[in-house]
Amino acid sequence: MVALNQASHSDKKPTGIAGFCWHALAGASIGVLNGLFGAGGGIVAVSFLRKLDGDVKTAHATAILITLFLSLASSYLYVTGGNVTLSDALPYLPGGVIGAVAGALLLRKISDFWLRKVFAVFILYSAIRLLLR
Repeated sequence: MVALNQASHSDKKPTGIAGFCWHALAGASIGVLNGLFGAGGGIVAVSFLRKLDGDVKTAHATAILITLFLSLASSYLYVTGGNVTLSDALPYLPGGVIGAVAGALLLRKISDFWLRKVFAVFILYSAIRLLLR
């Protein structure tokens, strides 16, 4: 906890063994959540990365890159396990690619302040929707 508290209260990133442990814990947590919930692990990734590394936009961009590889691994296991077929996902791919490009371009332009606000609203909306189901 000391390394995480230091990272959130100063410009120092956790380093050495403590930094490695925090980053490994973050990666494991993100991987488990991504495997269970799909890209929902990205919400946790942004939070962890923001605490560990500080910068909001870097945290979002890094979370997306992490999620890409975790999603590919999870997808492979789901497809080879017979849980889903590629034809199930195919209708969503064109819109998803267009949305991903638009989001990446928007990330460059949006201020950190608004990025945090929009992300918070999205998390609240998702939580409320899940609770009411």
